[in-house]
Amino acid sequence: MPYEADDYLSRHVQTTSIDVASYLDQLTALITPPDSPNQSLYREMLTTVVRMAQADRNRWDAKIMLQTLREMEHAFCALERFKRRRKVTVFGSARTPADHPVYGLARDLGQTLARYDLMVITGAGGGIMAAAHEGAGRENSLGFNITLPFEQTANPTMKGSDNLLSFHFFFLRKLFFVKEADALVLCPGGFGTLDEALEVLTLIQTGKSPLVPIVLLDQPGGTYWQRALEFIEAELRDNAYILPSDMHLMRLVYSVEDAATEIARFYANFHSSRWLKGRFVIRINHPLNSTAMQLLHEQFSDLCISGGFEQLASGVAEMDEPELAHLARLAFAFTGRHLGRLRELLNFINQPQHWQA
Repeated sequence: MPYEADDYLSRHVQTTSIDVASYLDQLTALITPPDSPNQSLYREMLTTVVRMAQADRNRWDAKIMLQTLREMEHAFCALERFKRRRKVTVFGSARTPADHPVYGLARDLGQTLARYDLMVITGAGGGIMAAAHEGAGRENSLGFNITLPFEQTANPTMKGSDNLLSFHFFFLRKLFFVKEADALVLCPGGFGTLDEALEVLTLIQTGKSPLVPIVLLDQPGGTYWQRALEFIEAELRDNAYILPSDMHLMRLVYSVEDAATEIARFYANFHSSRWLKGRFVIRINHPLNSTAMQLLHEQFSDLCISGGFEQLASGVAEMDEPELAHLARLAFAFTGRHLGRLRELLNFINQPQHWQA
């Protein structure tokens, strides 16, 4: 392939005679609500597009950028109405037949989650996905379908539903499977299911995704997840490729009620978490009593870079989420490591005996 000089620098010099920064400031002010805390973020997005236009990337790169932005904006818009409703992403084989015990288990799971007022997210295909949506019903289901070159149809529950989103890129669909999930339930499946399981565990273990319950569901007497856990324990944990506490990030259950109870217990007191001004903040429904605070300092100090745990009374509101001001906060300088230990801490604060009377 003959060498072709990249004239990116000359193009950049040619365009810098225009006061692009000033135009971006004006455009941002024009299109963004004046009280929006996201003005600087939108300006950076526009700047990124301008940089790409200045470089005049090849058409394939530009199409990827365009499709990604379009799909993300459409998904954000479509999912806004479900923003404050908890959701559970269910993974499992699309090849599981309707007469298989795990199919019935997934259908019962969907029905039980709906009874708990939890929405069910799947890839909207057949097998386990169809079963979970069948149990939950259309009004309690979200489907994230994938657009393929050949005919691709959603399962009967989701076909024609306003709650069905289609994605061109697998990586974007996977992003929303995790982003929207307040819990994940994994049933037996093929390479795709194992891929989702390991990716979710990696994201949570590394702190790249918020900590949520990961439930491995199998039929009574089933060996699918049990053997997978035996491999993880023998080859990963025992060889120090993962920490022993990382095993707390998931739980194996053999019944729908146990799966639902695991999810409900996780949110018994824990509401949500975020990083704020260098500290990790856990929002809780019930303030902790003095004995619990003392035990936190004694048992979980290894999670703190410095200092200890500080409990903030309700009424402390973040600028972008004032509706959560009624929740108390537990704040500390988190190391950002050992997420399995953090899960143990959440299990601790979810125990009723640690709440203020």
